[in-house]
Amino acid sequence: MAGGKASARQKMINLMYLVFIAMMAMNMSKEVLSAFGLMEAKFSNANAVTADMNEKLLANLEVKAEEKPAEFATAANKAKEISVASDEFFKYLETLKVDLLKQGGYKIDPETGKLPFEEMDKTDILDESWFTGDRLTKKGDEVMAKINSYKSKVKEIIGNDVKYSRAIENFENRFSTAQEENKDGKKIDYLDYHFKGFPAIASYTKLTAMQNDVKVTEANMFNVFLGNTLDEAVSLKNYTAIVIADKSAFFAGEKFQGKVVLGKYANVTPTGLSIGGQAVDLEKNIDSTGAARLDFNVGGVGEQNIDGTFTFLEDGKPLEIPIKGNYVVVPRPNSATISADKMNVVYRGVSNPMTISFAGVPDNKVRATAAGLKPASGMGKYSMVPTSGREVTISVSATLDDGSTVNDKAVFRIKDIPKPTGMIVGQSDGKLPRNNVEIGKVEAQLEDFDFDLPLTVTGFKFKVPGQPSVTCSGNRLSGAAKSALRKAPRGATVQIFDIKSKSNGPIIKPATPAVIELSN
Repeated sequence: MAGGKASARQKMINLMYLVFIAMMAMNMSKEVLSAFGLMEAKFSNANAVTADMNEKLLANLEVKAEEKPAEFATAANKAKEISVASDEFFKYLETLKVDLLKQGGYKIDPETGKLPFEEMDKTDILDESWFTGDRLTKKGDEVMAKINSYKSKVKEIIGNDVKYSRAIENFENRFSTAQEENKDGKKIDYLDYHFKGFPAIASYTKLTAMQNDVKVTEANMFNVFLGNTLDEAVSLKNYTAIVIADKSAFFAGEKFQGKVVLGKYANVTPTGLSIGGQAVDLEKNIDSTGAARLDFNVGGVGEQNIDGTFTFLEDGKPLEIPIKGNYVVVPRPNSATISADKMNVVYRGVSNPMTISFAGVPDNKVRATAAGLKPASGMGKYSMVPTSGREVTISVSATLDDGSTVNDKAVFRIKDIPKPTGMIVGQSDGKLPRNNVEIGKVEAQLEDFDFDLPLTVTGFKFKVPGQPSVTCSGNRLSGAAKSALRKAPRGATVQIFDIKSKSNGPIIKPATPAVIELSN
Protein backbone atom coordinates (compact mmCIF):
# COMPACT_ATOMS: atom_id res chain seq x y z
CA MET A 1 0.00 0.00 0.00
CA ALA A 2 2.87 2.41 0.74
CA GLY A 3 5.02 1.27 -2.20
CA GLY A 4 4.89 1.84 -5.98
CA LYS A 5 4.45 5.28 -7.54
CA ALA A 6 2.12 6.67 -4.87
CA SER A 7 2.72 10.23 -3.76
CA ALA A 8 4.22 11.04 -0.39
CA ARG A 9 0.76 12.14 0.79
CA GLN A 10 -0.85 8.87 -0.39
CA LYS A 11 1.92 6.84 1.28
CA MET A 12 1.20 8.67 4.54
CA ILE A 13 -2.54 8.00 4.22
CA ASN A 14 -1.90 4.32 3.51
CA LEU A 15 0.41 4.09 6.54
CA MET A 16 -2.27 5.67 8.74
CA TYR A 17 -4.76 3.03 7.53
CA LEU A 18 -2.32 0.28 8.50
CA VAL A 19 -1.88 1.74 11.96
CA PHE A 20 -5.66 2.11 12.34
CA ILE A 21 -6.27 -1.52 11.30
CA ALA A 22 -3.57 -2.71 13.72
CA MET A 23 -5.16 -0.72 16.56
CA MET A 24 -8.57 -2.28 15.76
CA ALA A 25 -7.00 -5.75 15.86
CA MET A 26 -5.43 -4.98 19.24
CA ASN A 27 -8.75 -3.77 20.65
CA MET A 28 -10.56 -6.82 19.32
CA SER A 29 -7.93 -9.03 20.99
CA LYS A 30 -8.54 -7.33 24.33
CA GLU A 31 -12.29 -7.76 23.92
CA VAL A 32 -11.85 -11.49 23.24
CA LEU A 33 -9.58 -11.87 26.29
CA SER A 34 -12.12 -10.03 28.45
CA ALA A 35 -14.89 -12.26 27.10
CA PHE A 36 -12.96 -15.35 28.21
CA GLY A 37 -12.49 -13.72 31.62
CA LEU A 38 -16.22 -13.11 31.97
CA MET A 39 -16.93 -16.72 31.00
CA GLU A 40 -14.43 -17.90 33.63
CA ALA A 41 -16.16 -15.81 36.31
CA LYS A 42 -19.55 -17.30 35.37
CA PHE A 43 -18.17 -20.85 35.55
CA SER A 44 -16.63 -20.09 38.97
CA ASN A 45 -19.95 -18.78 40.29
CA ALA A 46 -21.77 -21.79 38.86
CA ASN A 47 -19.26 -24.11 40.57
CA ALA A 48 -19.92 -22.49 43.94
CA VAL A 49 -23.70 -22.80 43.52
CA THR A 50 -23.48 -26.41 42.31
CA ALA A 51 -21.12 -27.36 45.14
CA ASP A 52 -23.67 -26.08 47.69
CA MET A 53 -26.48 -27.97 45.95
CA ASN A 54 -24.38 -31.16 45.85
CA GLU A 55 -23.73 -30.95 49.60
CA LYS A 56 -27.48 -30.81 50.21
CA LEU A 57 -28.16 -33.72 47.83
CA LEU A 58 -25.49 -35.84 49.53
CA ALA A 59 -26.84 -34.94 52.98
CA ASN A 60 -30.33 -35.90 51.78
CA LEU A 61 -29.04 -39.29 50.62
CA GLU A 62 -27.26 -39.87 53.94
CA VAL A 63 -30.44 -39.08 55.88
CA LYS A 64 -32.44 -41.44 53.68
CA ALA A 65 -29.78 -44.12 54.16
CA GLU A 66 -30.21 -43.86 57.93
CA GLU A 67 -34.00 -43.89 57.67
CA LYS A 68 -34.26 -46.72 55.11
CA PRO A 69 -30.92 -48.49 54.67
CA ALA A 70 -32.40 -51.25 52.52
CA GLU A 71 -33.28 -48.77 49.76
CA PHE A 72 -30.71 -46.00 50.16
CA ALA A 73 -27.58 -47.34 51.88
CA THR A 74 -25.90 -48.56 48.67
CA ALA A 75 -26.76 -45.38 46.79
CA ALA A 76 -25.47 -43.19 49.65
CA ASN A 77 -22.17 -45.09 49.76
CA LYS A 78 -21.74 -44.72 45.99
CA ALA A 79 -22.51 -41.00 46.30
CA LYS A 80 -19.84 -40.57 49.00
CA GLU A 81 -17.26 -42.34 46.82
CA ILE A 82 -18.23 -40.16 43.83
CA SER A 83 -17.85 -37.09 46.06
CA VAL A 84 -14.36 -38.13 47.23
CA ALA A 85 -13.12 -38.90 43.69
CA SER A 86 -14.61 -35.67 42.30
CA ASP A 87 -13.18 -33.55 45.09
CA GLU A 88 -9.70 -35.01 44.46
CA PHE A 89 -9.87 -34.29 40.70
CA PHE A 90 -11.40 -30.82 41.26
CA LYS A 91 -8.51 -29.89 43.56
CA TYR A 92 -5.96 -31.20 41.02
CA LEU A 93 -7.46 -28.97 38.33
CA GLU A 94 -7.19 -26.07 40.78
CA THR A 95 -3.43 -26.73 41.13
CA LEU A 96 -3.10 -26.50 37.32
CA LYS A 97 -4.82 -23.10 37.41
CA VAL A 98 -2.58 -21.90 40.22
CA ASP A 99 0.53 -23.05 38.32
CA LEU A 100 -0.69 -21.26 35.18
CA LEU A 101 -1.05 -17.96 37.05
CA LYS A 102 2.30 -18.41 38.78
CA GLN A 103 4.23 -19.22 35.60
CA GLY A 104 2.63 -16.29 33.77
CA GLY A 105 3.24 -13.87 36.60
CA TYR A 106 -0.47 -13.05 36.81
CA LYS A 107 -2.05 -11.97 40.08
CA ILE A 108 -5.68 -11.64 41.13
CA ASP A 109 -6.69 -8.08 42.02
CA PRO A 110 -7.04 -8.07 45.84
CA GLU A 111 -9.74 -5.38 45.72
CA THR A 112 -11.99 -6.72 42.93
CA GLY A 113 -11.02 -10.39 43.11
CA LYS A 114 -10.78 -10.47 39.32
CA LEU A 115 -8.08 -11.87 37.05
CA PRO A 116 -6.08 -9.52 34.78
CA PHE A 117 -8.02 -10.75 31.73
CA GLU A 118 -6.54 -8.41 29.13
CA GLU A 119 -2.98 -9.19 30.22
CA MET A 120 -3.35 -12.98 29.99
CA ASP A 121 -2.48 -13.26 26.31
CA LYS A 122 0.60 -15.50 26.56
CA THR A 123 0.32 -18.73 24.59
CA ASP A 124 3.62 -20.34 25.56
CA ILE A 125 2.92 -21.18 29.24
CA LEU A 126 1.12 -24.50 28.74
CA ASP A 127 2.82 -25.03 25.37
CA GLU A 128 6.19 -25.28 27.13
CA SER A 129 4.85 -27.10 30.21
CA TRP A 130 2.65 -29.75 28.53
CA PHE A 131 4.04 -30.20 25.00
CA THR A 132 7.39 -31.00 23.39
CA GLY A 133 7.25 -31.26 19.61
CA ASP A 134 4.53 -33.78 18.68
CA ARG A 135 4.61 -35.44 22.10
CA LEU A 136 3.48 -34.61 25.61
CA THR A 137 5.90 -33.75 28.40
CA LYS A 138 5.81 -35.57 31.75
CA LYS A 139 3.41 -32.89 32.96
CA GLY A 140 1.19 -33.37 29.92
CA ASP A 141 1.16 -37.14 30.48
CA GLU A 142 0.26 -36.48 34.13
CA VAL A 143 -2.72 -34.33 33.13
CA MET A 144 -4.07 -37.01 30.79
CA ALA A 145 -3.48 -39.69 33.44
CA LYS A 146 -5.47 -37.68 36.02
CA ILE A 147 -8.40 -37.23 33.62
CA ASN A 148 -8.48 -40.93 32.72
CA SER A 149 -8.06 -41.93 36.37
CA TYR A 150 -11.09 -39.85 37.37
CA LYS A 151 -13.16 -41.40 34.57
CA SER A 152 -12.13 -44.92 35.63
CA LYS A 153 -12.93 -44.29 39.29
CA VAL A 154 -16.41 -42.95 38.53
CA LYS A 155 -17.27 -45.85 36.20
CA GLU A 156 -15.92 -48.37 38.73
CA ILE A 157 -18.06 -46.83 41.48
CA ILE A 158 -21.21 -46.85 39.33
CA GLY A 159 -20.67 -50.43 38.18
CA ASN A 160 -22.51 -52.28 35.42
CA ASP A 161 -26.07 -51.78 36.67
CA VAL A 162 -28.21 -51.16 33.58
CA LYS A 163 -30.26 -48.45 35.30
CA TYR A 164 -27.15 -46.25 35.42
CA SER A 165 -26.23 -46.76 31.74
CA ARG A 166 -27.66 -43.39 30.61
CA ALA A 167 -25.77 -41.56 33.38
CA ILE A 168 -22.50 -43.24 32.35
CA GLU A 169 -23.13 -42.38 28.70
CA ASN A 170 -23.59 -38.69 29.58
CA PHE A 171 -20.48 -38.82 31.78
CA GLU A 172 -18.40 -40.31 28.93
CA ASN A 173 -19.53 -37.59 26.55
CA ARG A 174 -18.76 -34.88 29.11
CA PHE A 175 -15.20 -36.13 29.69
CA SER A 176 -14.42 -37.49 26.23
CA THR A 177 -10.69 -37.38 25.42
CA ALA A 178 -11.06 -38.65 21.87
CA GLN A 179 -9.13 -36.97 19.05
CA GLU A 180 -10.76 -33.91 17.49
CA GLU A 181 -10.74 -32.90 13.82
CA ASN A 182 -9.30 -29.45 13.06
CA LYS A 183 -10.34 -27.12 10.23
CA ASP A 184 -7.95 -28.92 7.86
CA GLY A 185 -9.57 -32.30 8.58
CA LYS A 186 -6.58 -33.53 10.59
CA LYS A 187 -7.08 -35.59 13.75
CA ILE A 188 -5.63 -33.76 16.78
CA ASP A 189 -5.04 -35.24 20.24
CA TYR A 190 -7.23 -33.98 23.09
CA LEU A 191 -4.77 -31.70 24.91
CA ASP A 192 -3.33 -30.33 21.62
CA TYR A 193 -6.81 -29.46 20.34
CA HIS A 194 -8.06 -27.81 23.53
CA PHE A 195 -4.96 -26.16 25.04
CA LYS A 196 -2.05 -25.84 22.59
CA GLY A 197 -1.47 -22.32 21.29
CA PHE A 198 -4.32 -20.76 23.27
CA PRO A 199 -3.98 -17.55 25.34
CA ALA A 200 -3.50 -18.11 29.06
CA ILE A 201 -6.99 -16.79 29.92
CA ALA A 202 -8.57 -19.25 27.48
CA SER A 203 -6.73 -22.22 29.01
CA TYR A 204 -7.56 -20.98 32.53
CA THR A 205 -11.26 -20.72 31.56
CA LYS A 206 -11.24 -24.23 30.04
CA LEU A 207 -9.82 -25.65 33.30
CA THR A 208 -12.59 -23.89 35.26
CA ALA A 209 -15.13 -25.29 32.77
CA MET A 210 -13.72 -28.78 33.40
CA GLN A 211 -14.18 -28.18 37.14
CA ASN A 212 -17.77 -27.29 36.33
CA ASP A 213 -18.10 -30.63 34.50
CA VAL A 214 -16.94 -32.34 37.72
CA LYS A 215 -19.59 -30.57 39.79
CA VAL A 216 -22.29 -31.27 37.19
CA THR A 217 -21.25 -34.95 37.20
CA GLU A 218 -21.70 -35.08 40.98
CA ALA A 219 -25.13 -33.42 40.74
CA ASN A 220 -26.30 -35.75 37.97
CA MET A 221 -25.11 -38.89 39.77
CA PHE A 222 -26.66 -37.85 43.09
CA ASN A 223 -30.00 -37.14 41.40
CA VAL A 224 -29.82 -40.48 39.56
CA PHE A 225 -29.24 -42.27 42.85
CA LEU A 226 -32.22 -40.52 44.43
CA GLY A 227 -34.48 -41.13 41.43
CA ASN A 228 -33.68 -44.82 40.98
CA THR A 229 -33.96 -45.67 44.65
CA LEU A 230 -37.30 -43.90 44.86
CA ASP A 231 -38.58 -46.05 41.99
CA GLU A 232 -37.46 -49.18 43.85
CA ALA A 233 -39.09 -48.07 47.10
CA VAL A 234 -42.72 -48.01 45.88
CA SER A 235 -43.76 -51.48 47.05
CA LEU A 236 -44.95 -51.90 50.62
CA LYS A 237 -42.90 -55.11 50.77
CA ASN A 238 -39.79 -52.99 51.12
CA TYR A 239 -41.02 -51.42 54.36
CA THR A 240 -40.94 -52.54 57.97
CA ALA A 241 -43.23 -51.45 60.76
CA ILE A 242 -41.45 -49.11 63.15
CA VAL A 243 -42.25 -48.76 66.83
CA ILE A 244 -41.86 -45.16 68.04
CA ALA A 245 -42.00 -44.76 71.79
CA ASP A 246 -43.09 -41.46 73.36
CA LYS A 247 -39.86 -41.64 75.38
CA SER A 248 -36.79 -43.88 75.27
CA ALA A 249 -37.12 -45.39 78.76
CA PHE A 250 -39.91 -46.01 81.25
CA PHE A 251 -40.00 -46.42 85.02
CA ALA A 252 -41.18 -49.67 86.55
CA GLY A 253 -44.98 -49.62 86.96
CA GLU A 254 -45.58 -47.09 84.17
CA LYS A 255 -47.58 -47.71 80.99
CA PHE A 256 -45.74 -47.91 77.68
CA GLN A 257 -46.91 -45.15 75.35
CA GLY A 258 -45.92 -44.86 71.71
CA LYS A 259 -47.04 -45.64 68.18
CA VAL A 260 -46.36 -47.96 65.24
CA VAL A 261 -45.93 -46.37 61.77
CA LEU A 262 -45.14 -47.74 58.33
CA GLY A 263 -42.28 -45.44 57.34
CA LYS A 264 -43.34 -42.29 55.47
CA TYR A 265 -46.30 -44.11 53.89
CA ALA A 266 -48.00 -44.39 57.27
CA ASN A 267 -51.20 -42.85 55.82
CA VAL A 268 -51.96 -46.24 54.18
CA THR A 269 -55.01 -47.51 56.10
CA PRO A 270 -54.27 -50.83 57.86
CA THR A 271 -56.83 -53.62 58.04
CA GLY A 272 -55.51 -55.26 61.19
CA LEU A 273 -53.06 -54.86 64.07
CA SER A 274 -52.01 -57.22 66.85
CA ILE A 275 -49.39 -56.83 69.61
CA GLY A 276 -48.20 -59.84 71.61
CA GLY A 277 -51.03 -61.94 70.20
CA GLN A 278 -53.71 -59.44 71.27
CA ALA A 279 -55.78 -57.63 68.62
CA VAL A 280 -55.84 -53.82 68.76
CA ASP A 281 -59.06 -51.88 68.08
CA LEU A 282 -58.18 -49.90 64.93
CA GLU A 283 -61.17 -47.53 65.19
CA LYS A 284 -59.96 -46.24 68.56
CA ASN A 285 -56.20 -46.36 68.01
CA ILE A 286 -55.55 -45.19 64.41
CA ASP A 287 -54.97 -41.42 64.04
CA SER A 288 -55.36 -39.20 60.97
CA THR A 289 -51.85 -39.99 59.74
CA GLY A 290 -52.40 -43.76 59.75
CA ALA A 291 -50.28 -44.25 62.88
CA ALA A 292 -51.49 -46.85 65.37
CA ARG A 293 -51.17 -45.78 69.00
CA LEU A 294 -50.12 -48.37 71.59
CA ASP A 295 -51.05 -48.34 75.27
CA PHE A 296 -50.11 -51.24 77.56
CA ASN A 297 -48.40 -51.94 80.90
CA VAL A 298 -44.62 -52.18 80.62
CA GLY A 299 -42.68 -55.24 81.85
CA GLY A 300 -40.01 -55.44 84.51
CA VAL A 301 -36.78 -53.49 84.68
CA GLY A 302 -34.52 -54.07 81.66
CA GLU A 303 -34.91 -54.32 77.88
CA GLN A 304 -38.31 -55.51 76.64
CA ASN A 305 -39.35 -56.63 73.14
CA ILE A 306 -42.45 -55.72 71.15
CA ASP A 307 -43.70 -58.10 68.46
CA GLY A 308 -46.88 -58.29 66.41
CA THR A 309 -48.24 -57.82 62.90
CA PHE A 310 -49.47 -54.86 60.88
CA THR A 311 -51.87 -55.89 58.08
CA PHE A 312 -52.48 -53.90 54.87
CA LEU A 313 -54.15 -54.55 51.53
CA GLU A 314 -51.87 -54.65 48.47
CA ASP A 315 -53.18 -55.69 45.05
CA GLY A 316 -56.40 -56.79 46.74
CA LYS A 317 -54.60 -59.25 49.03
CA PRO A 318 -53.72 -58.92 52.73
CA LEU A 319 -50.04 -58.18 53.34
CA GLU A 320 -48.76 -58.85 56.87
CA ILE A 321 -45.75 -56.82 57.99
CA PRO A 322 -44.00 -58.02 61.14
CA ILE A 323 -43.65 -55.53 64.00
CA LYS A 324 -40.32 -55.72 65.79
CA GLY A 325 -39.30 -53.21 68.43
CA ASN A 326 -37.95 -52.81 71.92
CA TYR A 327 -37.92 -50.45 74.86
CA VAL A 328 -36.00 -50.14 78.13
CA VAL A 329 -37.55 -50.06 81.59
CA VAL A 330 -35.41 -48.34 84.24
CA PRO A 331 -35.92 -48.07 88.00
CA ARG A 332 -37.37 -44.88 89.41
CA PRO A 333 -34.45 -42.51 90.10
CA ASN A 334 -33.43 -41.61 93.63
CA SER A 335 -30.11 -39.87 92.90
CA ALA A 336 -28.89 -37.27 90.43
CA THR A 337 -25.89 -37.43 88.14
CA ILE A 338 -23.69 -34.41 88.88
CA SER A 339 -20.24 -34.09 87.38
CA ALA A 340 -17.66 -31.41 86.65
CA ASP A 341 -16.77 -31.64 82.97
CA LYS A 342 -13.03 -31.15 83.52
CA MET A 343 -12.16 -32.28 87.06
CA ASN A 344 -13.54 -33.38 90.43
CA VAL A 345 -13.10 -29.94 92.01
CA VAL A 346 -14.09 -26.42 91.06
CA TYR A 347 -11.68 -23.47 90.88
CA ARG A 348 -12.28 -20.10 92.43
CA GLY A 349 -12.75 -17.12 90.13
CA VAL A 350 -13.15 -19.02 86.82
CA SER A 351 -16.18 -20.44 85.01
CA ASN A 352 -16.30 -24.18 85.79
CA PRO A 353 -18.44 -26.11 83.25
CA MET A 354 -20.87 -28.56 84.90
CA THR A 355 -23.26 -31.25 83.61
CA ILE A 356 -26.25 -31.94 85.89
CA SER A 357 -29.03 -34.43 85.13
CA PHE A 358 -31.42 -36.99 86.63
CA ALA A 359 -31.52 -40.40 84.95
CA GLY A 360 -34.70 -40.76 82.89
CA VAL A 361 -35.94 -37.20 83.63
CA PRO A 362 -36.13 -34.50 80.89
CA ASP A 363 -33.83 -31.52 81.33
CA ASN A 364 -36.75 -29.08 81.63
CA LYS A 365 -37.94 -30.92 84.74
CA VAL A 366 -34.58 -30.77 86.55
CA ARG A 367 -33.63 -27.81 88.76
CA ALA A 368 -30.14 -27.25 90.20
CA THR A 369 -29.16 -24.51 92.68
CA ALA A 370 -25.88 -23.45 94.33
CA ALA A 371 -23.92 -20.30 95.06
CA GLY A 372 -22.35 -19.09 91.79
CA LEU A 373 -24.22 -21.69 89.64
CA LYS A 374 -25.95 -20.51 86.45
CA PRO A 375 -27.56 -22.37 83.48
CA ALA A 376 -25.44 -22.53 80.32
CA SER A 377 -26.14 -23.37 76.69
CA GLY A 378 -26.85 -27.05 76.09
CA MET A 379 -28.77 -29.96 77.60
CA GLY A 380 -28.03 -30.18 81.34
CA LYS A 381 -25.18 -27.65 81.07
CA TYR A 382 -24.32 -25.18 83.82
CA SER A 383 -21.40 -22.93 84.76
CA MET A 384 -20.15 -22.27 88.28
CA VAL A 385 -17.98 -19.38 89.43
CA PRO A 386 -17.26 -19.98 93.13
CA THR A 387 -15.98 -17.04 95.17
CA SER A 388 -15.67 -17.63 98.93
CA GLY A 389 -15.36 -20.67 101.17
CA ARG A 390 -13.68 -24.02 100.70
CA GLU A 391 -16.74 -26.06 99.62
CA VAL A 392 -19.92 -25.56 97.62
CA THR A 393 -23.09 -27.71 97.74
CA ILE A 394 -25.17 -28.27 94.61
CA SER A 395 -28.81 -29.17 95.32
CA VAL A 396 -30.85 -30.87 92.58
CA SER A 397 -34.56 -31.63 92.37
CA ALA A 398 -36.47 -33.43 89.60
CA THR A 399 -40.18 -33.68 88.85
CA LEU A 400 -41.28 -37.13 87.59
CA ASP A 401 -44.08 -37.76 85.12
CA ASP A 402 -46.51 -38.66 87.92
CA GLY A 403 -45.89 -35.29 89.59
CA SER A 404 -43.72 -36.58 92.43
CA THR A 405 -40.39 -34.89 93.27
CA VAL A 406 -37.00 -36.45 94.02
CA ASN A 407 -34.02 -34.58 95.46
CA ASP A 408 -30.27 -35.04 95.71
CA LYS A 409 -27.16 -32.98 96.41
CA ALA A 410 -23.39 -33.13 96.01
CA VAL A 411 -20.49 -31.29 97.65
CA PHE A 412 -17.53 -29.97 95.65
CA ARG A 413 -14.24 -28.66 96.96
CA ILE A 414 -13.20 -25.12 95.96
CA LYS A 415 -9.55 -24.61 95.10
CA ASP A 416 -7.58 -21.48 94.31
CA ILE A 417 -5.88 -21.02 90.96
CA PRO A 418 -2.48 -22.79 91.23
CA LYS A 419 0.76 -20.82 91.28
CA PRO A 420 1.99 -20.25 87.70
CA THR A 421 5.47 -21.13 86.46
CA GLY A 422 7.88 -18.28 85.67
CA MET A 423 9.58 -18.48 82.27
CA ILE A 424 11.77 -16.49 79.91
CA VAL A 425 12.01 -17.40 76.22
CA GLY A 426 9.80 -20.39 77.08
CA GLN A 427 12.22 -21.83 79.69
CA SER A 428 11.91 -21.99 83.46
CA ASP A 429 15.41 -23.39 83.94
CA GLY A 430 18.39 -24.41 81.82
CA LYS A 431 20.95 -22.61 79.69
CA LEU A 432 20.37 -19.62 77.41
CA PRO A 433 22.65 -17.23 75.49
CA ARG A 434 23.10 -13.86 77.18
CA ASN A 435 21.42 -12.02 74.27
CA ASN A 436 18.30 -14.22 74.52
CA VAL A 437 17.93 -13.29 78.19
CA GLU A 438 18.46 -9.60 77.41
CA ILE A 439 15.73 -9.39 74.78
CA GLY A 440 13.55 -12.26 76.00
CA LYS A 441 9.96 -12.00 77.20
CA VAL A 442 9.15 -12.99 80.78
CA GLU A 443 5.99 -15.10 81.09
CA ALA A 444 3.82 -16.74 83.74
CA GLN A 445 2.13 -19.94 82.61
CA LEU A 446 -0.43 -22.16 84.32
CA GLU A 447 1.00 -25.56 83.44
CA ASP A 448 -1.28 -28.62 83.57
CA PHE A 449 -4.28 -26.34 84.15
CA ASP A 450 -7.33 -27.31 82.09
CA PHE A 451 -8.84 -23.83 81.82
CA ASP A 452 -7.97 -21.24 79.21
CA LEU A 453 -6.80 -18.38 81.46
CA PRO A 454 -4.25 -16.10 79.76
CA LEU A 455 -1.86 -14.28 82.12
CA THR A 456 -0.07 -10.96 81.57
CA VAL A 457 3.18 -10.31 83.45
CA THR A 458 3.13 -6.87 85.10
CA GLY A 459 6.52 -6.89 86.83
CA PHE A 460 9.37 -8.96 88.28
CA LYS A 461 12.80 -8.81 89.94
CA PHE A 462 16.09 -9.69 88.27
CA LYS A 463 19.14 -10.95 90.19
CA VAL A 464 22.74 -11.40 88.98
CA PRO A 465 25.20 -13.03 91.46
CA GLY A 466 27.28 -10.40 93.31
CA GLN A 467 24.96 -7.54 92.28
CA PRO A 468 21.83 -6.06 93.90
CA SER A 469 18.39 -7.15 92.64
CA VAL A 470 16.77 -4.95 90.00
CA THR A 471 13.00 -4.38 89.92
CA CYS A 472 11.50 -4.38 86.40
CA SER A 473 8.07 -3.24 85.18
CA GLY A 474 6.25 -5.07 82.40
CA ASN A 475 7.54 -8.33 80.93
CA ARG A 476 11.05 -7.45 79.71
CA LEU A 477 14.37 -6.49 81.33
CA SER A 478 14.78 -2.82 82.17
CA GLY A 479 17.91 -0.84 81.27
CA ALA A 480 19.35 -1.36 84.75
CA ALA A 481 18.70 -5.11 84.54
CA LYS A 482 20.38 -5.32 81.14
CA SER A 483 23.39 -3.45 82.53
CA ALA A 484 23.65 -5.92 85.41
CA LEU A 485 23.31 -8.82 82.96
CA ARG A 486 26.23 -7.61 80.85
CA LYS A 487 28.48 -7.67 83.95
CA ALA A 488 27.66 -11.31 84.74
CA PRO A 489 30.45 -13.79 83.86
CA ARG A 490 29.92 -16.72 81.54
CA GLY A 491 28.24 -19.65 83.33
CA ALA A 492 26.68 -17.38 85.95
CA THR A 493 23.16 -18.26 87.10
CA VAL A 494 20.67 -15.37 86.94
CA GLN A 495 17.27 -15.43 88.62
CA ILE A 496 13.94 -13.94 87.63
CA PHE A 497 11.70 -13.99 90.67
CA ASP A 498 8.72 -12.32 92.37
CA ILE A 499 7.00 -12.51 88.95
CA LYS A 500 3.64 -10.75 89.23
CA SER A 501 0.88 -11.29 86.69
CA LYS A 502 -2.81 -10.56 86.17
CA SER A 503 -5.73 -12.32 84.46
CA ASN A 504 -9.13 -11.23 83.22
CA GLY A 505 -10.70 -12.74 86.35
CA PRO A 506 -9.19 -14.10 89.57
CA ILE A 507 -6.16 -12.78 91.46
CA ILE A 508 -3.01 -14.71 90.52
CA LYS A 509 -0.25 -15.71 92.93
CA PRO A 510 3.37 -14.73 92.09
CA ALA A 511 4.94 -17.23 89.69
CA THR A 512 7.78 -19.56 90.61
CA PRO A 513 11.25 -18.16 89.79
CA ALA A 514 13.01 -18.82 86.49
CA VAL A 515 16.67 -19.82 86.97
CA ILE A 516 18.86 -19.51 83.86
CA GLU A 517 22.56 -20.30 83.36
CA LEU A 518 24.31 -18.01 80.87
CA SER A 519 25.89 -20.10 78.12
CA ASN A 520 28.21 -17.31 76.91
